[in-house]
Amino acid sequence: MDTWWPEVPASEQEPDIDASPLFAEELPASHRSGFVALVGKPNVGKSTLLNRWMGVKVAAVTSKPQTTRTRLLGILTRNDAQVIFVDTPGVHRPRTALGDYMVAAAESAVPDADIVLFMVDLSSPPDANDRHVAELVARFVNVPAILVMNKRDLVSGELLDGREAAYRALGQFSREVTISAEEGLGTDELLSQVIGYLPEGPRFYPPDQLTDQSERFVAAELIREQVLLNLRHEVPHAVAVIVSEFAQRPNGMLFIAAGIYTEQDSQKGIVIGARGEMLKRIGSGARVALEAFFEQKVYLDLWVKVRKNWRSNEKYLRELGYR
Repeated sequence: MDTWWPEVPASEQEPDIDASPLFAEELPASHRSGFVALVGKPNVGKSTLLNRWMGVKVAAVTSKPQTTRTRLLGILTRNDAQVIFVDTPGVHRPRTALGDYMVAAAESAVPDADIVLFMVDLSSPPDANDRHVAELVARFVNVPAILVMNKRDLVSGELLDGREAAYRALGQFSREVTISAEEGLGTDELLSQVIGYLPEGPRFYPPDQLTDQSERFVAAELIREQVLLNLRHEVPHAVAVIVSEFAQRPNGMLFIAAGIYTEQDSQKGIVIGARGEMLKRIGSGARVALEAFFEQKVYLDLWVKVRKNWRSNEKYLRELGYR
């Protein structure tokens, strides 16, 4: 895959539209571009929808809440538009410093967006977190907001009608749509509607850039995704991943070395597993995902270390990239 990756996250630098001849391509006069914030409580399908629209996995996706920890951009470039999706952590009641960071990252995405997609889960009724997000969106009356009711494939009949009515009652929205991000139902139509709300303008990023995050970040997220998929209860949420080496080897393989950090010694033992079997399973799944994304053979070296209570330690959060 011939894809341009930034040396540093674009979130740390201002886009320079005139810096590259890539931006000088002749575009249609009606070309649209802008930022689309995806917000909602945890586990409503924001990252699933982003990955479907991007056509490639740029965000970790699992059935566990709070899989997304930081704000990241998915950059979709077409002939008629460049859509910069801002995938945000789920808004929830935080219990740690990491949780505070995640909620702040989500809430800060709304005022800077050209349009907001407020995503909810039709498989369950509205709760306090949904109402909190609705109140957040309502504070920015100048930003169009679409209510995206996801997981329509999981409910039907009168239950579906009742859930839709309950979510519509959360506020006043520019548009209300029902989709299934997992099945792709209604997602193409929604994308067309989103582009219609964007202002006319040039591209903000080169056409072959997929995200504002580095290759190391994407690799770390794909590894952490496997931790979430293979472990249960609180352990996955106490894990962070840092890629310490990312290099092309002369034999044509991509070498990736990464540390998996836990908060307690007992969690370290669970991640490693009996005779190292769990770590092998995590590594095998991660290698498959990494090879699919980077489209080449990957040699993956994993180890596990303990950082006591890192989620509530500001120093560790900065070291792990969450500040």
